[in-house]
Amino acid sequence: MTLDPQMLDVINESHKHAGHAGDDGSGESHWRVVIKAAALDDMSRIARHRAIHTAIGPDLMGRIHALAIDLR
Repeated sequence: MTLDPQMLDVINESHKHAGHAGDDGSGESHWRVVIKAAALDDMSRIARHRAIHTAIGPDLMGRIHALAIDLR
């Protein structure tokens, strides 16, 4: 499935968690995705999150400690 977002903002929030559990020191551990995509409109909340995780892919998801998702 292609999400084809009408709006997408990816924000690195790792600096807010420096020194906390889950901070691996890379500066790329905590992310926020703000997205509006028609493909997500008819999905349940959990299905939306799964679709976004799938779009990000297992390699990148494996390096992320925390991902906040804001659906618009």
